[in-house]
Amino acid sequence: MQQAIAKAQALVEAHQYIRRFQDRVVVVKIGGSIMDEPQTLRSILDDVCFMAAVGMYPVLVHGGGKAINDAMKQAGLEAQFVQGRRYTDERTLAIAEHVLVNQINQEILRTIDEMGQRGMGLHSLGSCSVFAKRMFLNEPVDAKDPSGAQKRIDIGFVGEVQWVNANLLKALTEAHYIPVVAPIARDGAGGKLNVNADSVAGHVAAALRAEKLVLVSDTHGIRTRADDPASLASHLTKGRIDQLVREGVITSGMLPKVEAALTALEAGVNKAHIIDGRIPHALLLEIYTDHGIGTEIVLGPA
Repeated sequence: MQQAIAKAQALVEAHQYIRRFQDRVVVVKIGGSIMDEPQTLRSILDDVCFMAAVGMYPVLVHGGGKAINDAMKQAGLEAQFVQGRRYTDERTLAIAEHVLVNQINQEILRTIDEMGQRGMGLHSLGSCSVFAKRMFLNEPVDAKDPSGAQKRIDIGFVGEVQWVNANLLKALTEAHYIPVVAPIARDGAGGKLNVNADSVAGHVAAALRAEKLVLVSDTHGIRTRADDPASLASHLTKGRIDQLVREGVITSGMLPKVEAALTALEAGVNKAHIIDGRIPHALLLEIYTDHGIGTEIVLGPA
């Protein structure tokens, strides 16, 4: 009896959120090691399909870094990174596109179909919704040079988002499709560019003025002390995020996530969340309960 009562209470709590978020867009980015855990990925997609079934408009963006590394290794290529960005030559781009579009994107669409919803793949081999320009990095010519002169570094076919076809995404969601976006973009000349999936998700959320951006990975959220698991923050503002970046607490793989969150928030998205997809029904717990499970980021005071 107690178990049944607890379930009923959970439904009552969820009902207010279901009403609040009906017909609202939520952009969900899936990445990290959970992409290589079929049951975990399936659980997340189950949550996404539930969201669609109760009247929300989910939009999915996915990564696939480890699968790309594995495919490169099988092809006799070694992944190279410059300032945390994957150096992408023509062979690497072809492998990344094949893995992201023909393997991961298609598998996600098959799973969504099995769960009774309709998905639509958006990528460089079909209808593309994300457009980018070549990205170049900078580094000091000489660390001891007081002038701070910089030199430009070419990292190949890597892009930064310029434009998102929000009209296409809106049309699909309003027709009750779940758009599934792979992070291979087109450039102005029709070429292809590999783009960080977190960045794509942030720009997609910004273009759609989404209600929420949820970054699902294999991390519980943001710590305010890097080496202290007990310092997990449930709520952070942009000002606090900026401070943690300056202090070197937020680094490496978390940086693209907070940058994506801030891109979305500054464009009018209400909230961004970073959650651990290994927790059963992580998405539903974050969106449909009072307390949530990860780190919630809001614009707040500058």
